[in-house]
Amino acid sequence: MLKTIACGYLRKEHIGKKVTLSGWVHKRRDHGGLIFVDLRDREGIVQVVFNPDSSIDAHKIALELRNEWVLRVDGEVRSRPAGTENPNLMTGDVEVLISHGEVLNPSKPPPVYVSEEIESDELLRLRYRYLDLRRPKMRDNLILRHRVVKFIRDFLDNLGFLDIETPILLKSTPEGARDYLVPSRLQKGHFYALPQSPQQLKQLLMVAGLERYFQIARCFRDEDLRADRQPEFTQLDLEMSFVDEDDVLSLIDDLYTALVSTITPEKQIPTKPFPRIAYHDAMTIYGTDKPDLRFGLQMADLSDIAEETDFVVFRNAITSGGIVKGFAAPDCSEYSRSQVEELTEFVKTRGALGLVTLGVEADPDPNATMYSIKSAAGRHIGLDKMNKMAQRLGAKPGDMVFIIAGNEKVTNLALSQLRHELGSRLALADPSVLSFAFIVDFPLFEWDSRENRWNSVHHPFSAPKEDQWKLVTTSPGDAISKCYDLVCNGNELASGSIRIHKRELQEKILRVLGYGDAEMEDQFGHLLEALEYGAPPHGGIASGIERLVMLLSANAKTIRDVMAFPKTQSGADPLFGAPAPARPEQLIELHLKTLD
Repeated sequence: MLKTIACGYLRKEHIGKKVTLSGWVHKRRDHGGLIFVDLRDREGIVQVVFNPDSSIDAHKIALELRNEWVLRVDGEVRSRPAGTENPNLMTGDVEVLISHGEVLNPSKPPPVYVSEEIESDELLRLRYRYLDLRRPKMRDNLILRHRVVKFIRDFLDNLGFLDIETPILLKSTPEGARDYLVPSRLQKGHFYALPQSPQQLKQLLMVAGLERYFQIARCFRDEDLRADRQPEFTQLDLEMSFVDEDDVLSLIDDLYTALVSTITPEKQIPTKPFPRIAYHDAMTIYGTDKPDLRFGLQMADLSDIAEETDFVVFRNAITSGGIVKGFAAPDCSEYSRSQVEELTEFVKTRGALGLVTLGVEADPDPNATMYSIKSAAGRHIGLDKMNKMAQRLGAKPGDMVFIIAGNEKVTNLALSQLRHELGSRLALADPSVLSFAFIVDFPLFEWDSRENRWNSVHHPFSAPKEDQWKLVTTSPGDAISKCYDLVCNGNELASGSIRIHKRELQEKILRVLGYGDAEMEDQFGHLLEALEYGAPPHGGIASGIERLVMLLSANAKTIRDVMAFPKTQSGADPLFGAPAPARPEQLIELHLKTLD
């Protein structure tokens, strides 16, 4: 055999045993006679020793070894000499004295770092991903991902869920992002679409009477990429019949709590069961529907106080229908002018027109009724109004108040990202904490002023609350849905809803969204027809696997770090050179012609 045991499995109990190991040369050290090699395989690293007094032939081979050569060795496990143990390795108490060695394959000098904890350029890492994945921390991320998926499968299997695959080649249907289209060779001018999610398919499985379905599903979306987005990704897709909102949320609460305690017990979940925060409250307090709850910096609307000032920036924002809003950050009152200017530029890149700061100074008089506050806008706002703002935001001496005035959506976006930035700079977020929460009571619709139409906040199959059906047609913007998101540490991890299970109600929603009868039948006819055949009440959720593993990992900065072969932020694959032009004969077969 090429190996009798994995390198990383060797322990004190193996001392005196003969073993055969195979792996990669992680590091080689020549001590002028003795040659030490750290031999690495998937399970870890062990030190092997080449001693010319034990085997001159093996020692000759060791003289030629270089990093990343593939090596097979035979030897005896022994204790490391006293004082040379390595507490940083699981195998650090033992080593293997080599009696025979064989080079299975030499290696060119690798273009990316494998044995050193030095980050190579990411583009280079993706170009040589098969080498990058040899690095222990990348290997550990993929092992963690495997364990997470296995836990999910076992957990849901024990609850009676069926793992059912759904098709990849489907018809294009609107679900919020651009589809990837696949031309049909057999049907000229026709296209398949890769699924953005199995949404309609899982609903059809509920109509089919399967009651509890899940799938570790591949999804495809042609959208702008960022740290937590890829053109193809994996999600836990889950659907249940005869359930209400509380049933779905309780299941996910139990799943994630059990998963974290089993897979990453070093992580802490501060609040169980997970808190449920209404969408309106999340936007009011945190400016976002995916807040990081590991720290405070809670926001408040200051528009009523601002309206009483002579500050034209505040008054213009309110007059134009906007808001004035802010939060207080601890121990920032002594921020320099350059630090404030840097944060001002930060919020401007998020759409804000500027940033107003109020530095709350320590007052030597403990009986003072007002704080001393310094601000570049102080003479326009007035000390009394600045104190009212500071008090509303819970500011204390030494704190800095950050205020933005403008359009409500832009103000919330800029303030929420400033809050997240300061939470990071001030080290307010404990990296060992996973602060889960459900965001509930989302609006059913949002108005698209550019398209002059209503859009679904989640998707068109989500049901409104029972008492909201009248508002669907009379006041769509006020209707509240049975939609919910799972968030953690500023990330959206999962999204779902209770679905519409009656045709006439589904058509009602689609008409609000602007679909005519013909378009409705073309895009959704299969689902509408199925709802007429005794569709049960049902609901579900879809959870991103990569985002979850990224949060659980100790060394992942983006979801690319937990995927075997990801794309760049431009959607390119440096390893395979994709996307690439199609060969002329392929285009002819598919009845396609490219535009010059």
